[in-house]
Amino acid sequence: KHSMKVPCRFGAAGLLYPLLGACLWAAVVGYKPVIIVHGLFDSSGDFKNLQRFINESHPGTNVTVIDLFDRSASLEPMWKQVEGFKSAIYPIMQNAADGVHFICYSQGGLVCRGILSTLSDHNVHSFISLSSPQAGQYGDTDYLKYLFPQFVKSNLYHLCYTAIGQRISICNYWNDPHHRNLYVNSSDYLALLNSERPNPNSTEWKKNFLKIQKLVLIGGPDDGVITPWQSSHFGFYDDNETVVEMQHQDLYLRDVFGLKTLAARGDLIICSVPGVEHVWWHSNETVFHTCMEKWLV
Repeated sequence: KHSMKVPCRFGAAGLLYPLLGACLWAAVVGYKPVIIVHGLFDSSGDFKNLQRFINESHPGTNVTVIDLFDRSASLEPMWKQVEGFKSAIYPIMQNAADGVHFICYSQGGLVCRGILSTLSDHNVHSFISLSSPQAGQYGDTDYLKYLFPQFVKSNLYHLCYTAIGQRISICNYWNDPHHRNLYVNSSDYLALLNSERPNPNSTEWKKNFLKIQKLVLIGGPDDGVITPWQSSHFGFYDDNETVVEMQHQDLYLRDVFGLKTLAARGDLIICSVPGVEHVWWHSNETVFHTCMEKWLV
């Protein structure tokens, strides 16, 4: 009778040790916390799939979707959002000795750039920019029709490049290629981040931004909202509305805030995925496995 119990105990232990080993391994290796910043008209509830993908591939990862500036509040000015998100994110950073990762979607990708530029002691390793208009936005989209029914892309500059317009988030990165001077002199956000107008903080901001280990730019030709879609990879229109790719852009060539440095370091990753519409980037498993998973360790 007694001898029969021994193999069972041994069996249980045999099962237990590998499990213990796996738990210890996870505790030692420990995935860095992931912080998700949403985009225009989203809320934290829209990221359930992305959270699931992360937890399936990297079990035990602490994932926080910052629940601020949801829905219509996402129209608040960009600098106001930067300060608000920064206050919510900073404690998470302070509790993460090994650093954190950012996944920032759509407009949120520009919010995160503002945080990374102005926060001198951030500890962000991978900054994943998920279909974000990093070089600006200039397109007749459903968002535009909904927000400004009386405007089209060619005349929105009349509103956006005013003091009132600059109190609306989308106007902070509205980049009209036919009114370059107005954009440079009026944009309180993107033109400053890009040092397209003299910015006394540009050296400091560049130093802060370059503390990231990896910049991952994700986008694709079937997005349908980010216009031109190459803005997600820092490409943008010239004054003929011909797309000039990132590596030919002035802000890249002059290494204004560090893109060229990141590329030279081998830390600038560009991920292009066709067939993904704008609202599906965070729920597409292929996008996650192809463009994000390996940068979240």
